[in-house]
Amino acid sequence: MTAHGDRKLHILQAIAAMLENPSGEKITTAALAARLKVSEAALYRHFPSKARMFEGLIEFIENAIFSVVGQIVAEEPNGLRQAELMLAASLRFAGMNRGLARLMIGDVLVHEHPRLQARINQLFERLEASLKQALKIAVAQGALPAGHDCAAHADLLVCYLLGRLQRFVKSGFQDDPLAHWASQWPLLAS
Repeated sequence: MTAHGDRKLHILQAIAAMLENPSGEKITTAALAARLKVSEAALYRHFPSKARMFEGLIEFIENAIFSVVGQIVAEEPNGLRQAELMLAASLRFAGMNRGLARLMIGDVLVHEHPRLQARINQLFERLEASLKQALKIAVAQGALPAGHDCAAHADLLVCYLLGRLQRFVKSGFQDDPLAHWASQWPLLAS
């Protein structure tokens, strides 16, 4: 990776670390520049705006989650198991990336450009579509009844994911997103 690419990654890592602050302070370019010991102008040489910095983090989240989703679809033939693994992987990712969990629930985007929240919404819509497809496979395999409402079920799974992420972030990262997973998945699967 080039020095420019290294610096961009370093900036994104610094933002993600700042987002791990459970007090939820607004991320400013001045605070980011101070943390990195560079000028704000130096930040803007790598990213034209703070919104582009957040977009870089959202792209990282998308790539991380959907590379795993792609692996699951390629390697796991059981549709219900695919859905379980996709949901668990998303929860695990958030638990391991606390700052990015804050970005996923959108609380850091409240006063940012609306397109950023739209990008997060697209991420969850795409995940919901993947879950819906996995549930359709489960219906075809007889694991779920014929006529099962896969769209409503996938929506429920995404709502569960968002709720777990919300609890994780709002608890100051104390409430593990995978807490009670072994007991809750059977309820979510039926």
